[in-house]
Amino acid sequence: MLPLDFILFLQIIIFLFITPGTPRIVIISYSMNYGVKNCIWTALGDVTANLFQATLVIFVIGTFLSDNPNFLNFFKWVGVIYLMYLAYDVYKSSPKDVNSKIISTKSVFSFYKDGFLVAGTSPKAWLFFPLIFPQFINFDTNYIVQFFILITTYVVLDFISLIGYALLAQKLITWIKANPKTINTISASVLVIIALIIIVTQQY
Repeated sequence: MLPLDFILFLQIIIFLFITPGTPRIVIISYSMNYGVKNCIWTALGDVTANLFQATLVIFVIGTFLSDNPNFLNFFKWVGVIYLMYLAYDVYKSSPKDVNSKIISTKSVFSFYKDGFLVAGTSPKAWLFFPLIFPQFINFDTNYIVQFFILITTYVVLDFISLIGYALLAQKLITWIKANPKTINTISASVLVIIALIIIVTQQY
């Protein structure tokens, strides 16, 4: 059977995915600096973290996050520090030449790790999965099947949206070649602003 209000769930996550949050800012920057192929690993890291978060919430920790705000606060500061690091890394990197044959100096694991940590340390994700995700599951019936449907839908659409952002960024690469530091400066600034917003607004 379909989970509760499945269409509403679709509407919510599609809205979340088309909104340019932190993972999409990272994907845009990485697409321009390292190419779309390498962004696939970053996107896989992102959705792996989301799968891990959803599984923990539904099958392991339940209401632990809601009852222990210090845990969320820890993730908040880890995420803030990592966003600051990424902002510096993005600012210092050089946009990739579309005709370049040079292989990126970042490893596959590094791309995957960045995606995993950005999503895995996001307080917004740790709030979404315990507070919103379970509302679409009827625990009086076969909730494992419902969980599988919901998380598969979430992961697939999230991955597609991330790669969509990467492809869109590549369309702008010609303009970026004429303004090589502009996108890096903008992306780094946005990451810093997001980190500051998290510090100010997300109190647990």
